[in-house]
Amino acid sequence: MVDRKLTPLELQIMEALWTQGRLSIREVQEAFPEDGRPAYTTIQTTVYRLEEQGAVRRVRKIGNAHVFEALMTRTEGRGRLIDELIGLFGGRPQPVMAHLVETGKLTLDDVREAEKLIQELSRKESKK
Repeated sequence: MVDRKLTPLELQIMEALWTQGRLSIREVQEAFPEDGRPAYTTIQTTVYRLEEQGAVRRVRKIGNAHVFEALMTRTEGRGRLIDELIGLFGGRPQPVMAHLVETGKLTLDDVREAEKLIQELSRKESKK
């Protein structure tokens, strides 16, 4: 499985697979906006690279077209991006959270939801 962050192109390809399910290279390419759409061969090379890294796999072949599905979940992909972002701040989430609060992107409801998650994780840890 991929143990590094996804590039922006890889993330867009994964998003297409997460959203639409199993796709051929052509269908992945067509999931991109027409304006600025990467070339077929660029998508193909990137999908093959994701396959080598264990993020996607071939599930069948229709004619000459291979159909791929995501092995990495959306949660895993997002987690890698978030880990990378927090890593830029020395592994401390506080500066990121402060920015989100200051810009109104982190609400009191979000904080309450986070508290619930922390409590659930704490309960699971204490049962171990």
